Amino acid sequence: MNRITLSLALTLMTATAASADCAFENQIPVKAMTAAFPAYKAIAENMQECGNVQVELDQEVRTKSAPALAANPSLYHISSVHNGTIVPLLNEGTIRPLDDLVAKYGQNLTPNQLIKIDGKIMAIAFMVNMQHLFYRKDIFEELGIAVPQNYDEVLAAAEKIKAAGVVDYPLGATWKADWNVGIDFNNLFVGFGGKFVNEDNTPAVNSEAGLKTLEMMKKLSAYMNPEYLVADATYVQQEFQQEKIAMSNFWASRAAKMDDPAESKVIGKIGTASAPAAIPGGIPAAMFSWDGFAIARNISDEEAEAAFRVALEGGDAEMVKENNDLAIWLIEGYQPSDMAKGAIETMQNGALPTPSTVWRGLINDAIEKNVVEFLTGKKTAEETLSDIEAAYRTNAKEAGLL
Repeated sequence: MNRITLSLALTLMTATAASADCAFENQIPVKAMTAAFPAYKAIAENMQECGNVQVELDQEVRTKSAPALAANPSLYHISSVHNGTIVPLLNEGTIRPLDDLVAKYGQNLTPNQLIKIDGKIMAIAFMVNMQHLFYRKDIFEELGIAVPQNYDEVLAAAEKIKAAGVVDYPLGATWKADWNVGIDFNNLFVGFGGKFVNEDNTPAVNSEAGLKTLEMMKKLSAYMNPEYLVADATYVQQEFQQEKIAMSNFWASRAAKMDDPAESKVIGKIGTASAPAAIPGGIPAAMFSWDGFAIARNISDEEAEAAFRVALEGGDAEMVKENNDLAIWLIEGYQPSDMAKGAIETMQNGALPTPSTVWRGLINDAIEKNVVEFLTGKKTAEETLSDIEAAYRTNAKEAGLL
């Protein structure tokens, strides 16, 4: 298995002409596809200052980048990647090592940013991202609710908030019926001590941890908007901003939007804390990942060099200074704000990294397709876990893991 090493130090659309803010004037057309959350929008704007740069912001980059980079020539020069989405690109050999480019242009990169696989730098990390607790400080204070440390306390707080009738729904969650609900299953599953596969790559989800995860998801759903299976990050963000929910285990990358005067009615009312543990005294039920960029293999060396330089300009210290609170940046100059408190506490409390392995994508596909049927009452918990393992076995045999 490839091993990705990342040391975390948490103490710490096309432009046609280069602006004075870019260190060089780019002459070679560069196309990039990135995720669409606010931090990547800031990075995209900085990249475009170099000129001849086209950036497509697409929240489905995780499924679109693999076929786009597999084309020859590649449809994009730059792709955003994280722990999970880099795996299929590695397996297909569609991204290139960056060691020579780092040696030539990466003097300002920190060691934390260099994602090394089998000794080669294959990506540059800009930030870490994870889910952690967001909550309405005013409501918690009014009702005398302590910040939940575990999910039993989350349920107790939700019941008290429901009884008070101060919001439409006590809880929100990114449970859209795709990879979103799969991530939330994974977070709880790890929190309950579950492991996804055994040493021989056979599935291990059909376990006590799996049952407890599904049972907890069912309990939590009783306090959510009944339309939770369409709730992605933007949906939950807007639920917070429009005062419809009181708490959620939500993405750190969305924290700054809670105080955006153009969108939010809850400015100054949102607090953050560590992701709750699944069991009292356990680790946070949340896994962290890094986000950054990779460069396509199926492009010329000249294009790769231009793309790398443009990407570095997108994630430089100046961008961080202007957008400090949009992410938990790994870039030099980042100053953690109050809204970063939840992410840092989650890390300090022992959150595990998201696995970067071949089996991870296969088990995720099996989970997200079957958990929805449990939540809609079409399958029992036992049937769901059995079907997850059956689907994984099929995929793993096709991939040569079994």
